[in-house]
Amino acid sequence: MNRLPARPLLCLAPLLLTGGCASVGPDFAAPAGPAPTSGYGQVGGDRVALSDGPGQDWWKAFASPDLDRLVEQALAGNHSLAASRETLTRARERIAAVAGRRLPQVDANARAEYERVNLAAFGFSGFDGQDIGNPEFDLYSVGGGVSYDLDLFGRNRRSLEQAGAEAEAQARASDAAHLVIVGRVVAQVLAIAALNDRIATERSLLSEDERNVSLTEARRSGGAGTLVEVLSAQGQLASDRANLPALEQQLAEGRGMLAVLLGISPAELGTTDFTLDQFVLPAKVPVALPSALVHQRPDILEAEARLHAAVAGVGVATAELYPDLTLGASLTQATSIPGKIASSNFNAFDIFAGVTAPIFHGGTLKANKRGAEAEARAAAARYQQVVTEAFGQVAGLLSALENDAREIASRQDSAEVAGRSLHLSRRSFQVGNSGVLQVLDASRTYERARLSLLEARIRQYQNVARLYVATAGGFSTAQDSPRGS
Repeated sequence: MNRLPARPLLCLAPLLLTGGCASVGPDFAAPAGPAPTSGYGQVGGDRVALSDGPGQDWWKAFASPDLDRLVEQALAGNHSLAASRETLTRARERIAAVAGRRLPQVDANARAEYERVNLAAFGFSGFDGQDIGNPEFDLYSVGGGVSYDLDLFGRNRRSLEQAGAEAEAQARASDAAHLVIVGRVVAQVLAIAALNDRIATERSLLSEDERNVSLTEARRSGGAGTLVEVLSAQGQLASDRANLPALEQQLAEGRGMLAVLLGISPAELGTTDFTLDQFVLPAKVPVALPSALVHQRPDILEAEARLHAAVAGVGVATAELYPDLTLGASLTQATSIPGKIASSNFNAFDIFAGVTAPIFHGGTLKANKRGAEAEARAAAARYQQVVTEAFGQVAGLLSALENDAREIASRQDSAEVAGRSLHLSRRSFQVGNSGVLQVLDASRTYERARLSLLEARIRQYQNVARLYVATAGGFSTAQDSPRGS
């Protein structure tokens, strides 16, 4: 077998040593974080505890096994989360695909053909004036080749860095999607519980209305009342009864939305007879400090990863302005006799080094670089916007928690006063010291007070849940190693 000459390989040795050149373009540096206690403004309320933030399974703070079950069901069955996970898998596989470009590329080939050679094209016209014709024959060839891009200016390295950052951004987006779905499940369950409580409150108020009707009818039967009083009480009963269908429709729609979040049909949902009293309102909500929030909130981490990818893109565009050096070699066996295809007498090889350098591209490459730089600046601005919005959201919810506590205390007092007023008005009506309008007015006041208290309670529960979502870290997506090929 013929041996490859050593001289061409020795000539390539200096070129091989240049493969360790540094990448061009800027290196990414993570944005500086805020001071530990800056960003939220005035933090108040006894329900807040500044710390590293809530744990990943923060919804368990409401101490509801039913809520825990529904959250786990949503994490397993929600279709948008399944799509998010597959999108993440695609992003990670792209890392493997880009990483493969940095390795030697090896290909094999085989070919069988029937040829006719035009000898006249090569100046052969025959001997002694006789035409020798154009020979026809079979040709069989097998071979292979290897090529390697030395990546002198780091285009492939920057591309791999960019792909890794984009996969990181997708992972953080998937984490955020999981967190959002959990937050929506918790909010929907609390909304259903509030609707159940409101329906129960409305039915209790209907009982009060029926009691008023009975009182007016009893007074009329005793000769002290009038038909107008009876009709007024009956009108109030009918008006309040008309509220129930709308609430029951809202409950049906809430069940349907919860079923969608779980990835099932409403018929598969089962009973949802929750009440607010079944949930424990956390005594303390662990809120992440601003310095911790930027390192654990998924949308902030996603924005940071996209900034990283944009900075790496500048390096890719910059490397396109510089020469590219490729090394390679190929070996081919070709013969017209299939049985001799493996013979060393029929082989051919070549070893090459090729340089490609951009000379004139109409300004395209420089425009691409300027565009990549603009995208990096835009990504930096988007990152700052996400951080600013996050701080504003948390600050607003912290204020809401403090105001919710004050409102509930006032609503509780109002409901108690309205209840006592209704009781006294009814007693006064029974003994003939007042008319039915006083009783109806007191009843309406009591109804509004109870419903306002209920609405304040649900706002408090939902604001607590929203604060958990706003400061909780994302779900840690499993870091599977990308598969090469």
